[in-house]
Amino acid sequence: MKFDLHTHHIRCGHADGVIEDYIQAAIEKGFHVIGISDHTPYFAHEDDQPFPGIAMARSEFANYVQEVLELKKKYEGKIDVLLGVESDFFPQHFEVYKQTLTQYPFDYIIGSVHQVSGVSIFNRNRWKGLTDGEKIATKELYYDLIAQSARTGLFQVLGHIDAMKGYYPEFSDIPAQQKIDETLQVIADCNVAIEVNTSGSTKDAGGWYPSHDILERAHHYGVKISFGSDAHTPRRFGEDFDEVAQTLRDIGFKSWVYYKNLQEVVVPL
Repeated sequence: MKFDLHTHHIRCGHADGVIEDYIQAAIEKGFHVIGISDHTPYFAHEDDQPFPGIAMARSEFANYVQEVLELKKKYEGKIDVLLGVESDFFPQHFEVYKQTLTQYPFDYIIGSVHQVSGVSIFNRNRWKGLTDGEKIATKELYYDLIAQSARTGLFQVLGHIDAMKGYYPEFSDIPAQQKIDETLQVIADCNVAIEVNTSGSTKDAGGWYPSHDILERAHHYGVKISFGSDAHTPRRFGEDFDEVAQTLRDIGFKSWVYYKNLQEVVVPL
C-alpha cells in the first residue's frame, strides 16, 4: 500500500501544477492513496490573501475543498483521493483555525509550525548574531510549539518536525535532546503521528525531516509515523517512498499510518 499525504498545488503561490496533475502522477507511480494538503489561508488576517506567495486566499478555500471532493469522485476506483490540508499552528489564533477547519469534511489535517516568535523557520537571517544560549532557547521554543500543536487534538499528523534545519543545517547540532524527547513523549501520549517528509532534498539541509536520530527516538517513545513528500511539483510526488519504508523497517517500525475520514489506517511495513 503506497500513500503520500503531503502535496501542494498552484493555489498556494509557490507550487507548480494543478491538483489533477498530482493525482495523475500518483497513478503513474503506482500509488494507492494520495492526500491533497495545500496550505491553509491566513484565516486570522484581515486581508483575504496577505501573502500570495505563501498561501491561498481565504475566499478560495471553499473552492479548494470542492475541487478535491470532485476529483475524489472522478478517480474513485483508480486511486483513493483524500481531502487534507496543511494548517499553520499559531497558538494565538488557534480557535479561528479550529472553527474554520471543522466546517469541512477533511480526511486529515497536518499541523505544521512554520513560525517561531513571528519569524519563518526558513529565514536564514534569524540565526545571525545569536548567542549559543539564544539558539538553544529558539530551538526549545520550536519544540514547545510542536508539543502544543499535538495537544490541541485538531491534527492527525504533525508536519516536518525538524524543518527548522532546512536553510540552517547547524540547527541539528544545537543541543536540545531533552526538549525533543519531551515533545516526542507528548506526541505519543496524544496519539498523533509525525510524517517522514522527503522535501529536505529541496533545501540546504538535504535528506528528510525528521533526522534519523529523531526517528529512532520516535520509535523508542512509540510515536506513529506517516509519509509525505511535501511535493510542490508533480514530479516530486512520492519521492523516496520505498527508501523511507526500508529505513523505518531497519529502525524497527512494523507499520505506518494514513488517515481517512479522520480515522487511522494502519499499513504494514
